[in-house]
Amino acid sequence: MAVLALCLLVSAWMSEAHPVRLAEGLPRIGEYFARILPTLHWSTLFAGTETEGSLAFWFYRIDDWLLLLAETANMAAVATLGGIVAALPLAFLAARNTAPTPWTATLARRFLEALRTVPSVVYALIFVWAFGVGALAGVLAIALHTTGALGKLFAEAIENGDHRPWDGMVAAGANWMECCRFGALPQALPSILSYSLLRFEENLRSASVIGFVGAGGIGEELYKVISFNYYEEISAIIVLIMLAVMAIDLTSEQIRHRLAGAL
Repeated sequence: MAVLALCLLVSAWMSEAHPVRLAEGLPRIGEYFARILPTLHWSTLFAGTETEGSLAFWFYRIDDWLLLLAETANMAAVATLGGIVAALPLAFLAARNTAPTPWTATLARRFLEALRTVPSVVYALIFVWAFGVGALAGVLAIALHTTGALGKLFAEAIENGDHRPWDGMVAAGANWMECCRFGALPQALPSILSYSLLRFEENLRSASVIGFVGAGGIGEELYKVISFNYYEEISAIIVLIMLAVMAIDLTSEQIRHRLAGAL
């Protein structure tokens, strides 16, 4: 505990997380949140878009925002699927109990580390410069980072499996790909599906953020309203993103439970 406390103090000092600065900044955070909260009146809460103080007035551009949110969800879904397809074969190469040779596992692990070390926003900046502003840059950025993250998790799930089915298939004359498919994958599949669904939830949030650099989705709109200080629109978009994440979280939880029971 003494060592941890010392490390915490040193880290706080080097990162300039001084208590005085925190105390000075907290009221400003509260002031900003107070600004973005809408002014709602119970008497006009369910009135039309022209009436101030109503929900409709707060979400007066909900049609446009829902389309952008759908684009963001599609970006996250495509990027997650692409990351899964790329991560799965790399995971078998990175897992020490399924890699053809030790150096293959080492190279695969270093490659996956390189992919997930670079933040999605940095990938998005590169792809925006290469392909232009739009959703394609966001999909590629999230897919690359997803490949690195899921590759590590998939490899750990494969390593935690029983190696006896693999040995039995080798003894029966199966090749490496057949051993991966029938000896290792069935054991790791529940964890792989669970990790994939969890990553989809995370990618929805990532897709909302990388829109700040022009990579498409609701993030571009959120960056715009923040830049122009459209306070109530900021809170409306944030509420929509939160509701979308909650809906995906609840749906994914049900899917995980059903898949776990089926497998």
